[in-house]
Amino acid sequence: MTRQRSLEQRRAEFAWQKVLAAKKRSKDFAQKYGQLARSAPADIQINGLAQTLAFWRAKGKGKQDDEHLVIFRDLSEWVTQQMGWQPQNTQADLLVRITAAEASTHDYRRATAEAIAFLQWLKRFAEAELSEQES
Repeated sequence: MTRQRSLEQRRAEFAWQKVLAAKKRSKDFAQKYGQLARSAPADIQINGLAQTLAFWRAKGKGKQDDEHLVIFRDLSEWVTQQMGWQPQNTQADLLVRITAAEASTHDYRRATAEAIAFLQWLKRFAEAELSEQES
């Protein structure tokens, strides 16, 4: 008999996969992604979800492998999935969803709470795997 995994376990697994993917890239990318992951939950709490996403998107604009754009996509993929929102394009875009006219205040709050919960796992794994001291 299989047991259904908890939401916390699924968050952790998804975050773990994203950190491992970042680790497989260049050392410079992994360090920058790790720094961004470590500050992400606080950035959202201080600045708000939409503002943080807009900043990440702007910083990564025109760059294919920018850590800001990658974390933007990672977070968008997780939260849009958890909210039950279908991606409008091939890429999930959380910023479009939360700023759309049909998004309610309740949706924004739920998305923010889910983003922070996911980013706590990403932060923990980034601290463990993407440490600046690694050679």
